[in-house]
Amino acid sequence: MTASTLELALTYEHARIRELADQAHHPAAAHPERRHQTDWFYAIAAQHLAAAEDVLLPHVRRLPDGSSLVTRYVGNAKELERSLRFLKGRQYGDSRVQNLTDLEVWTSVDRLLAEHERLETSYTHQICEQLDDSHVNTLTEEILQAEEVAPTRAHPYSPHTGMAGRMVHRMWRLADSAWDSAEGRVIPTKYHVHPKRDSALSHYLYGTAITEDQEEQH
Repeated sequence: MTASTLELALTYEHARIRELADQAHHPAAAHPERRHQTDWFYAIAAQHLAAAEDVLLPHVRRLPDGSSLVTRYVGNAKELERSLRFLKGRQYGDSRVQNLTDLEVWTSVDRLLAEHERLETSYTHQICEQLDDSHVNTLTEEILQAEEVAPTRAHPYSPHTGMAGRMVHRMWRLADSAWDSAEGRVIPTKYHVHPKRDSALSHYLYGTAITEDQEEQH
């Protein structure tokens, strides 16, 4: 059975987030001049989580036993967001998390990220079985667009679902952008360090042409 555009998009997202996590894992990434590698991973993972909550979870809730599925997803997301904040705290010397080792933080991040991927893959497959291709394609576009304007930091103690969650995500995006600028935190804006903008998958989904220069980047 051919995978839907939504399943392709999220499989791609998972792979790119993992790739960025692997770069941030490297011992050299702890050096101040390589701090951007952790920033990229953290920002893009946070954006993905917020966008999925805004776009996917309303559809998950309509699945059989949807409320339990959403509860499990949000529980994982909150734990992952807490671990991402610990990761950033370690990177920036936050005294509140210096009792944790890099190994402890990354063990938690890796475990929760793997669980997130399993949940999202399963839920997405169930959603796609209930929707026709045009609705799936629309949902794919919505999640890619939502990631572009999602918060760049993790906020585990804020609302995650419903209208409150969507409103808080918009508010946090504004606040996060201000703090990113104040801290001089590098947030990716080009595809070669960003899995969403101008990627081959994005061109496929939107039906736009890929230039020769972009082909060389892939």
